[in-house]
Amino acid sequence: MDMPTLWSLVDTLAKFAAGAVLLALGLWLAQKRRPEPQSPDGLTAQRKLKVYEQVSQQMGNVSHAFAKYSALAIESIRFGTRWPQARRMELEQINEELVREFRRMADAEANLLLIGEKGLEKNLRLFGAQIAVFRKQVYVGRSDISSQEIANLKQDVYKLREQFYDILSKKYDESVRKSA
Repeated sequence: MDMPTLWSLVDTLAKFAAGAVLLALGLWLAQKRRPEPQSPDGLTAQRKLKVYEQVSQQMGNVSHAFAKYSALAIESIRFGTRWPQARRMELEQINEELVREFRRMADAEANLLLIGEKGLEKNLRLFGAQIAVFRKQVYVGRSDISSQEIANLKQDVYKLREQFYDILSKKYDESVRKSA
């Protein structure tokens, strides 16, 4: 074998080896970037996390609408017949907003049932029922209710909200650990 043929053979072998090394490196990088398949428990936990986040956001919306409603309803009782018509219209708008949020809260309850969270759904239902009790007791034109009674009714709503958030937080933490 003469020298130019030998160099040509070595050159070709070096090119093949470099190509094989580059191919192996590319396959290794592609394998590293591919996410590891998750267990069914991990996927279930991620779905639960998403539902918990949606429910939490919905609860925030309901709580905000309730806070606006209760502030105006209490104001109406304090002012009585001297309460301005513009504020009465504002209360009507906020009441409609609260009703819309209640419809969304019903969706949140259904989502909790779909992921098997019957206890959490029951707590959410109790929270909604307590808001309904507040609305039946504190309304425009009512003059025979004391500030202390109103405060007690409002406190009952906030207690149920806190209980719900405590349970939701624990469930959320459990799902985070399972999905990790």
